[in-house]
Amino acid sequence: MSQEVTVPRVRVPAVVTACAAVVGLALTAGCSSGDGPGQAKGGVDVVEKGKVTTCTHLPYPPFQSEQDGEVVGFDVALIDLVAKNLDVEQKILDTPFENFKTGAFLNSGECDLAAAGMTITDERKKNVDFSVPYFDATQALLTTKKSGATALADVKSKKLKLGAQAETTGESYATGQGFDPVSFESSDAVLNGLRTGQVDAVVIDYPVVQGWLKDKANADAFALGQNIETGEQYGFSVKKGNTELKAAIDKAITDARADGTYDTLYQQWIGPLPKGRS
Repeated sequence: MSQEVTVPRVRVPAVVTACAAVVGLALTAGCSSGDGPGQAKGGVDVVEKGKVTTCTHLPYPPFQSEQDGEVVGFDVALIDLVAKNLDVEQKILDTPFENFKTGAFLNSGECDLAAAGMTITDERKKNVDFSVPYFDATQALLTTKKSGATALADVKSKKLKLGAQAETTGESYATGQGFDPVSFESSDAVLNGLRTGQVDAVVIDYPVVQGWLKDKANADAFALGQNIETGEQYGFSVKKGNTELKAAIDKAITDARADGTYDTLYQQWIGPLPKGRS
């Protein structure tokens, strides 16, 4: 049984698309509007003084999404721990997911790190350095109830339309299984594709499906099909060679696992702990 831990929340304002100014929002994502580069506690360099700047891709609940004008989620909460240790605040920028594979926003100095429910892969390791894994992930098949499909074999035999989020491991898995999935730019677009009949089924991360099915309308219309074990693990990424920040992230994750904070946040944002962890 994990100990009860109260985790201080750092309010993260709503964000906007990189380098796009929006009236009424204090942040202009991806553009230099702060005090310039600085150094956080422990000599960790940051792109904006007093902040650790996180690139993400919204929405992707339960890892990051906007609620009541605030960006919240499991990833956000874990990076808040990093920010607290560095004696800075977390600032979040919403950026295209394809840039996470290349590390573009890290290399250009837009962000210090990337946090987006991102699977650690050998291909991505060529462009960025990953933290220690912070989440064991699986994929899931979600279908419309009227399709009658419960497995990818059904999708194939019934010649149903399959969808996935572009540039994700879910899309790669579907392609590897011989499908030509319809690509959607965001998880919201994936769900909308199911709702509007653009596709009959989708492959996407299981925690995302869990979140969708908490909504009664979704639960009435869609069915959880097979759970797909792919052996994936999520990691936060930093610019290659940024050993100081990587070490700070690794320490926050390791400490949170040791003192029970990780389990508290997991239950808050993901759900019940995996078997053997309660």
